[in-house]
Amino acid sequence: MRKLTSSLLTCATGAAVAVLVVALLTLSGILPVKTTVVKQTASSAATTTQAALTTGVLTAEQIYQQDSAGVVEVLSTFTQSSASPYGPSTSTAQALGSGFVVSSQGYILTNAHVVSDNGQKASSVTVVFKGSGSATTQVKARIAGIDETSDVALLKVDATQSPKLVVLALGNSSKVQAGEAVVAIGNPLGYDFSVTSGIVSATNRNLESPNGSVIPNGIQTDAAINEGNSGGPLIDSSGKVIGINEQIASQSGGNQGLGFAVPIDTAAKVMAQLKTSGTVSYAYLGVSGQTLSADISKALGANVSQGVLVADVASGSPAAKAGSRAAASRP
Repeated sequence: MRKLTSSLLTCATGAAVAVLVVALLTLSGILPVKTTVVKQTASSAATTTQAALTTGVLTAEQIYQQDSAGVVEVLSTFTQSSASPYGPSTSTAQALGSGFVVSSQGYILTNAHVVSDNGQKASSVTVVFKGSGSATTQVKARIAGIDETSDVALLKVDATQSPKLVVLALGNSSKVQAGEAVVAIGNPLGYDFSVTSGIVSATNRNLESPNGSVIPNGIQTDAAINEGNSGGPLIDSSGKVIGINEQIASQSGGNQGLGFAVPIDTAAKVMAQLKTSGTVSYAYLGVSGQTLSADISKALGANVSQGVLVADVASGSPAAKAGSRAAASRP
């Protein structure tokens, strides 16, 4: 560290000498003097903004001004009852997360783990809308549905009792490319309505959901994400949501540039089912198996060179109803 500091001081000293030499040459008339005034007028600033809107590429500031009013703080309260030597007792705990408006009817997307803890649904949920300046408005919300397999939850507020709802446009996560610019808006560590920026670091990441399932096609980003960002939007340079910020990979517990988001394509499909039924149904086969190699095939006397060996069939599963049987149970 001391060696690095010494190098920096040396560079600074050399630069100062160079500036002094140039100044002396200029004053003596050896070097010509050329002055250029750079000034951005109000009209040129407006032209820059209009150009950004025309090309569809927005700055982080423009995205924040456009979308921050559609991002909410989610406060979940969990009530637990327990027995004690003095009789039953009740305790409460609160969780903080983020969400964003997806419908003028008052629907809000967030993460399942923001409003559910180990399968226990929050007893009450409050969402906080951003107003002008530091003003905020709190509104009670109901849980319209939870899907822990995708870590997506849908909330509903009364649109007539809420501030003017700013609906965030949903993008297409299947077209997301590594290297493109993104911003995250949320409430990290309770610092409400914060914006961070970065890029898409990678796509097609497998994420782990609260119930242990795999969420495919996850988006990795180096935009700073911390506790409290969960459920908030990951937004591309056109101002559209491409993911729901869901988790981080960290050795310290804080941001290390490894944030992950549930792809919005997945969330949109889940949301459609949560709106109608409050739950999500997934197609499944109901079998477990292993790769059938040539050696195993020969040992079993099967007249195939490759395939899948059915090791077990779940009772009552679609595979069982179709007549599938495990290899060991075959005559």
